[in-house]
Amino acid sequence: MTVLDTIAIRTRITHRTSVLALSLAAAVLYGAVEFLKYNGFQAGTYDLVIFDQAIRSYSHFHWPVSIAAGVHRGFGTGFAVLGDHFSPILVLLAPLYWIHSGPETLLVAQALLFAAAIPPLWVFVRRELDNPWAAYCVAVAYAISWPVAQAVTFDFHEVAFAPVLTAVLFERWSAYRRETAPWWHVALPAAGLLLVKEDMGLLVAGFGLAVLVLSIRHRRSRLLGAGFVAGGLIAIVITTDLVLPAFGSKPQFYWRYGQFGPNLPSAAFAMLTHPLTTASTFVSPGVKLHTMVCLAGLAVFATLLSPWLLVVLPVLADRMLSDAPSWWNMDFHYNAFLIIPVLCGGVDAVARLSRWAHRWPWHRWITPVWTAAVLVIAAGTVHEYALNRVLHPSTWHGDPAAAAVVAHVPSGVTVSTVNALGPQLSSRTTVVLWDRVPRWTPWVVADVLRPTFPFCGLAEQQGEVDYLEGHGYQVAYAADGYLVLHHPGPLPPIDTTMAPSC
Repeated sequence: MTVLDTIAIRTRITHRTSVLALSLAAAVLYGAVEFLKYNGFQAGTYDLVIFDQAIRSYSHFHWPVSIAAGVHRGFGTGFAVLGDHFSPILVLLAPLYWIHSGPETLLVAQALLFAAAIPPLWVFVRRELDNPWAAYCVAVAYAISWPVAQAVTFDFHEVAFAPVLTAVLFERWSAYRRETAPWWHVALPAAGLLLVKEDMGLLVAGFGLAVLVLSIRHRRSRLLGAGFVAGGLIAIVITTDLVLPAFGSKPQFYWRYGQFGPNLPSAAFAMLTHPLTTASTFVSPGVKLHTMVCLAGLAVFATLLSPWLLVVLPVLADRMLSDAPSWWNMDFHYNAFLIIPVLCGGVDAVARLSRWAHRWPWHRWITPVWTAAVLVIAAGTVHEYALNRVLHPSTWHGDPAAAAVVAHVPSGVTVSTVNALGPQLSSRTTVVLWDRVPRWTPWVVADVLRPTFPFCGLAEQQGEVDYLEGHGYQVAYAADGYLVLHHPGPLPPIDTTMAPSC
């Protein structure tokens, strides 16, 4: 073995160790932020308890039933969340519940899954830009980016699987086009994405379109790209039209494009025949444009110059053309589905620009300037979003009153609980959401001091408490606006009427 070989081996070991350390540090950061929120009673029955109940059911070798989701949405007490979203990949978490059966397990799993995207992302950037330090900059930028920050602190969601699978997809494609990986290495993560959520078919189809654009002269790659397009679109049709209804979803329950038509064919026709209206809807109101600008800004807008933009656009269109305001903004977990395609598209654009400008002496500055900008932009947003929770001492304190209320609910009972206290009860009780319909559970945990989802105001919350007390419920404990109510006598079955919205 030559001296150069020894140096190369040591360099590989150093990079592997460094990337692993970065990934573990990110996982610890995510876990700290998640548990600060959980211990501060700021997580929610919607959605942490829903996933907790579903995966606990998986761990008992049943369908993923969530009574909290089924009762609140009017689907019944035996509702399986596969009728809500097609996310069978969640079954992979079931064995973890044999170790610890509770929401905390999901928080740990989510932190590890988001951090697991860092190694394949680092390899992709290192290979495409031939620069390990650029790879570190992009990896750190991903780790502290606002889409990841918002996702890891919004309870738990299936999105936790998306970044790592998407990063592997891009990395394996990078290896495949260099003929160092077989085609099925690319197909496997794409298939995995189809098991994350029904709309991931749009991402896979967009990836296929980009592959077709990039593979004009390569027949095998064109076939692979065409397979992704067809597979992604077919998966959407099968999951939305067959699988979700088979598990109890109501027809058109998630249809969010009523301004274009009552169903997909009519809406698609309206969008195609009225392109100006469609384009206006895509960017209006202004919150949509703001979200898209901030998302593109994570890669210093370089993604706009890459064919990989085709991966991002279908998923963005699915959100921005909808009539669901929560899908448009930056507050929730939806942007974490796109963070890896945005960054990888930026890497691709910079690599192309560097190759194009190789005759000019300044071309060697393109990569370091871009990667430094990506890192600075990501770091500049940390104080504005959820990761800053670890920087504020006030977030490290719990809520003694809430903890006392939770302690006064017996184990093994069924309880309707205020949204924020459900996660603390989920591992030892059967939790349903305290909402605008009396559910007739033996125990109720209410709040008359703080507005809570899904009520329309404090007056309505107090009114429901008065109604329950008028029908035999007694106050077993009260503290700081929280009330633990108990009905000592027989009760009718749980009311599964869909709760109305405000």
